[in-house]
Amino acid sequence: MKIKWHNSSIPEMKVNEKEGVTYLTYPMLDGISGITHGFSTRLGGVSRGIYSSMNLSFSRGDEEEAVQENYRRLGAAIGFSPEDLVSSDQTHTTNVRVITEGDRGNGITKPRPYTDVDGMITDVPGLVLATFYADCVPLYFVDPVKRAVGLSHSGWRGTAGKIGAVTVEKMKETFGTSPSDLYAAIGPSICQDCYEVSEDVIEEFKKVFRPEQWELLFYGKGGGKFQLNLWEANRIILMEAGILRERISMPNLCTCCNPEFLFSHRASKGKRGNLGAFLGLL
Repeated sequence: MKIKWHNSSIPEMKVNEKEGVTYLTYPMLDGISGITHGFSTRLGGVSRGIYSSMNLSFSRGDEEEAVQENYRRLGAAIGFSPEDLVSSDQTHTTNVRVITEGDRGNGITKPRPYTDVDGMITDVPGLVLATFYADCVPLYFVDPVKRAVGLSHSGWRGTAGKIGAVTVEKMKETFGTSPSDLYAAIGPSICQDCYEVSEDVIEEFKKVFRPEQWELLFYGKGGGKFQLNLWEANRIILMEAGILRERISMPNLCTCCNPEFLFSHRASKGKRGNLGAFLGLL
């Protein structure tokens, strides 16, 4: 399968294949000892039809047994047990939850006791955070000094709410993280060329980004329609939160440009499964 990279001269992500499962990792994060991470693709699962084949959502109509088998296969490839996962409850908030040992398995092997959680942070070894996507932006955070990680879901609402900065602040408050120690990655998601939004969305971005940044973030094309750059918006947010530019990995991989490789809500008109982002301490 041919993958369309947004900028082929900057190979920010590595394509891995193990035991028939294809998943993505970041070379920068691969170089940090004591963590496990990955991002799923559509390839290597057992789901059928519009969910084919590595669907990780229990709530979109797929067979539960198939989704469970997909987690088993993906976990074996990346290196985690489904029993150690802790999942989000994504509703486009900027709520970030501190994950503890008691959360192990939430949303995967047992019901979640919380709602409205789009970001998670933890310093508990053996727990693996999991968030889900089909065009929205995954945000990975690794603090190798304080031995803590974070994973947040950032759609346009989360980006306008600067959930990336909220996550960094939560790690500072909870673990004593220094932003300059953090490594961050922006995950596969919809690119600016594919992401058309209406003027009301742009007005929300104008409220929270400076006028001199607008040219980097969006352009109008008439009829009240704009193209919005969530990748650059999140990079700006992370840098303004104190993360060094050279420690932020970009995806250069658009979900909507690669609908056979990655699930995309826009490309499929909503007929799809979910991808997953995973990050944990060993």
